[in-house]
Amino acid sequence: MKLLLTFNIFFFTIYLTFSQEIIDKVIAQVGDNIILLSDIESQKLQAIQAEIEINPEIDCQILEEIMFQYLLLNQAKIDSVEINDSQVDGEMENRLRIIENQIGSRQKMEEFYGKSVTQIKKEFRQVIKDQLLAKEMERQITSEITITPREVDKFYKSIPIDSIPFINSQLSFQQIVHYPEITISDKKNAFDRLKKIRQSIIEDGKSFSTQARIHSMDPGSSKDGGKIEATRGMMVPQFEAAIFNLSPGNISDIFETDYGYHIVKLIERKGDNYICQHILIVPEFSNDALESSALKLDSCYQKIKLGEITWDQAVKLYSNDETTMQNKGIITNPITGEQLWSMEDLNQVDQQIYLLTDKMEKGDISKPNIYTNLFDRKQGIRIVKLMNRTNPHRANLKEDYSLIKKAAENNKKQEIINQWISTKISNAFIRIDKNYINCKFKNKWISQ
Repeated sequence: MKLLLTFNIFFFTIYLTFSQEIIDKVIAQVGDNIILLSDIESQKLQAIQAEIEINPEIDCQILEEIMFQYLLLNQAKIDSVEINDSQVDGEMENRLRIIENQIGSRQKMEEFYGKSVTQIKKEFRQVIKDQLLAKEMERQITSEITITPREVDKFYKSIPIDSIPFINSQLSFQQIVHYPEITISDKKNAFDRLKKIRQSIIEDGKSFSTQARIHSMDPGSSKDGGKIEATRGMMVPQFEAAIFNLSPGNISDIFETDYGYHIVKLIERKGDNYICQHILIVPEFSNDALESSALKLDSCYQKIKLGEITWDQAVKLYSNDETTMQNKGIITNPITGEQLWSMEDLNQVDQQIYLLTDKMEKGDISKPNIYTNLFDRKQGIRIVKLMNRTNPHRANLKEDYSLIKKAAENNKKQEIINQWISTKISNAFIRIDKNYINCKFKNKWISQ
C-alpha cells in the first residue's frame, strides 16, 4: 500500500498552508474517523512536491491509504496499543526541527505559518499520536515476518527487466564529533543569570513579558513575552510539575530540564489546559571550551592522516557523540533508517555534509569543522569520512542486496497486510461518498 509517505515528516507542513484554502466536505468515514476532501488535496500536493508521479487514479489511491491508516487506528484502540507522551513529543520535535532547518530558524517558521510553535504542537499533537498508533499497529501485524536468501533471489528474478529500478548515486558517512563540555561554572552562570531576572520581576516589579522578550532563550515563546498555551502532556515533566504546583499569578522557583534553567508564571488553568509565561536560560560553553574541542579534533585529524591511529581508534578516543561513538562513527539516515543517503536526504537533514560531498572521494576525511546537531542543537567540532559513494546503476543482487531484501520483505508484509485488511473491513463501519464509490480500490471496502 504505502503509495504516499503517510508518516512523512512534512505531513502537517502542507496541511498548515493548504487545508483551509479549499471548500471542505466529508468524503469517507472509517469507524469514528472522517476523511475530508482537504485530506486528499493536501496529500496530493505533498506528492507533487515530493515529485511523485501523479496519475488519474491518485485521489482514489490516497483515499484508500487514509482508510487503511484509520482501520489500523481503530484496531490499535481495540487492542489498547499504547504510545507514550515522550514518543509523541520526540516525533513532533523531530518534524519541527527538520522544517525549521529548511526554513532557516524557528522564528521564521512561526512567521511563515502564522502560528507559534506551541500552537502548532497543540493543534497537531493528536494527529501525531494517531499516526504513531497506526504505525505501531502495522508493526505488530508484520513483526514476525522473516525472509530467506532464497526468497530474496526469487523476488528479484520475478521483477521484469524493464521494471528493475535505477539506483542514483548514494553515499555513506562516518563522523567524529567532539562537543565542548558544559562545566559546573557554565551551569552556575546560567542559573545566576536567571536568578537575577527572577529577582528583578518579583522584587523590582519588572514585567515578566518584557524580561522574557529580552532574555529568554526559548525561540518558540520569547517574542510573545514567554506566553505558552498548552495542555497536560505537551511539555516535559519538570515543566508541568512546576505549572501544576502554582496558583494563577505566581512565579515558580528556578527548575532545570534537559533544555536549561526555567521559571514559569501561571496565568490561567482550567483542568488540564493552562496558559503561562516562561523564561529559559540555556547554559552556554565558553569560547575556550570550543577552542579546546577544535584543538582536540585538529590533533585527531593529523594523527589519522599520518597513520598514527586508525579511524576506529580515533572514534573511540575522541568522539563524544552518543548516537555514533559506539558504531565506528557511522551516521544513520533518519528518514530511511539505513546507512545510505541520497543527495535529497542529505539536503534535508545535514546540509553541511551535502556541501562536502562534491569534493570527497571514498575514504576521504574532511578537516575539522564547526557542526550543529539538528536534533538537539548542540554545537561542536566534527570530522567526516566518506565511507562509500555508489555509481548510478540498475539494482542488482551483488551491489544492492540489502535494498532488494528490504523490497522483498515489504512485498511479503504487504501480502500479510492485505489479508489483515480483508478480515477487518467486514467488522468496521465504512462509508464512502458517491463520487468515490467507483474507485478501483485494491481492497473491497464496500460490499457489492
